[in-house]
Amino acid sequence: MSASPLSRGARYAVLAAAFGALLFDGFELGLMPLASLSVSQSLLGSAYTATLGGDWFARFTAALMGGAAIGGILLGSLGDRIGRSRAMGVSILFYSIFAGLGAWVSTQEQMLALRFLVGLGVGGVWPNAVALVAESWPDKSRPLVAGLMGAAINAGILLLSQVAQIWSVTADSWRWLFRLAAVPALLGFAVLFLLPESPTWLASRGKEVARPPAAPLRELFRPPLLRITLVGILLGSIPLVGAWAASKWMIPWADKIGGAVQADYKAMTQGWWAFGAILGSLAGAQVAALLGRRLSYFLISVGSLTLTVAMFQLTAPLRSSFFPIVFAQGLVATLFFGWLPLYLPELFPTHVRATGSGISYNVGRFATAAGVLAAGFLFTSLGGSYPAVGTAAALIYGLGLFAIWFAPETRRHTLES
Repeated sequence: MSASPLSRGARYAVLAAAFGALLFDGFELGLMPLASLSVSQSLLGSAYTATLGGDWFARFTAALMGGAAIGGILLGSLGDRIGRSRAMGVSILFYSIFAGLGAWVSTQEQMLALRFLVGLGVGGVWPNAVALVAESWPDKSRPLVAGLMGAAINAGILLLSQVAQIWSVTADSWRWLFRLAAVPALLGFAVLFLLPESPTWLASRGKEVARPPAAPLRELFRPPLLRITLVGILLGSIPLVGAWAASKWMIPWADKIGGAVQADYKAMTQGWWAFGAILGSLAGAQVAALLGRRLSYFLISVGSLTLTVAMFQLTAPLRSSFFPIVFAQGLVATLFFGWLPLYLPELFPTHVRATGSGISYNVGRFATAAGVLAAGFLFTSLGGSYPAVGTAAALIYGLGLFAIWFAPETRRHTLES
């Protein structure tokens, strides 16, 4: 059964919906780095200390990453079973509803549980959105649309930073932000009931009549796909651990130092980073198409390691050099997130594409959760030093210099059904 291509209008509807899903995904991802210290100050009251605030930041991040890892696997697999569009709609509803409930928490533990549940939806959106767009657009357009998918998450972080500069997030005023985070539920319902399905996925259903396929998870973890799956997990893990266990410490660092002088300094820091990140994630797929998948990943790893260390060791909040280096680090380190939406779907056949992409991207979030918790313990043991913990965690990017040479070069690959 061959795939009938979507009409031009349907393709753009798919692209717009997936972009919106990932944009609000980014909004959710950026929410706690921006609000964490304010939430902890409010809920802990007189028990709050700067070191305890950093420790809870690590816990909130780890909970989100753990939920995202599980959600990416389960909801990615759901996309291979019931369709990309419906699984994406379910994922949006997960992250919107549980984020909105954060406006009514009264304890840190309640917020921790909700961040895990938000993570389920955050993780589920990525593999289904990427698979849906990759299968709905022609091969010649994939570097461009993959770049847009990578940029969408960082556009959401930038949007959040701009909102927070207008309405400050403080210990006395943060619940409004969680109410706002529930609004994307409207998009979730629209995607669930109105968005066209991937024609490639629909065509692949006909091929299963004669021979029911193995369960996607089982097939991915046995030959011939086992090696590909393990390589995908490693390549997806490195930039995620680097982003969350290393570079995200710049936000509470900026809040601690710059917030005493300027209330919106943390939002400005996130804005500078997100602006660079949008450009980087847009360019990542283009760089991969130009230089090849392996060489581009190697060079991005070099740049990410260098700039992350520079951000924590060669500058500091309130210095004139801080925002330019934050911008540059955001641009280079997020080239990965334009690279991944292009490369990961190329590794897997259609019937396990969403599951395989979800496994590759989101198992890295288990590693990220562990890495963030380890960084939190390191932060405490280093006496609450943000530069020290950020620099130590940045070394994960060095692993990318070696890991990429175990990956296949898929530069001339097409997405067959």
